Amino acid sequence: MEENNNNERDEIFSERVRAGKRTYFFDVKATRSNDYYLTITESKRRYKEDGFTYEKHKIFLYKEDFNKFVDALHSTVNHVKEELLPEVDFTQFERLEDSPGYNGQHNGSANEIDTELKWD
Repeated sequence: MEENNNNERDEIFSERVRAGKRTYFFDVKATRSNDYYLTITESKRRYKEDGFTYEKHKIFLYKEDFNKFVDALHSTVNHVKEELLPEVDFTQFERLEDSPGYNGQHNGSANEIDTELKWD
């Protein structure tokens, strides 16, 4: 019965971001001592001869690093947006998956910027 309680604690909060062939999961987990941490999982669908599999990469982020992580992510994304790609209108990538006819694939040319990652 204690195992069931641990499972309930593990399912505290989850957010999913679909981005082309990748899906990102942001999950809040609890330790046995009721401390919280975040897992960030990238799941990428890979085709094989007999179907497909999912390749997963996971990051564990602990509460003492939340602010540093968010600050570094925000700073890095802003550098790309403002310094490296100031001519790109990033609002064009917002909620693309909710657009009529969107099939999870980017339909642009090979010379366009990879849009699988969408930053707010």
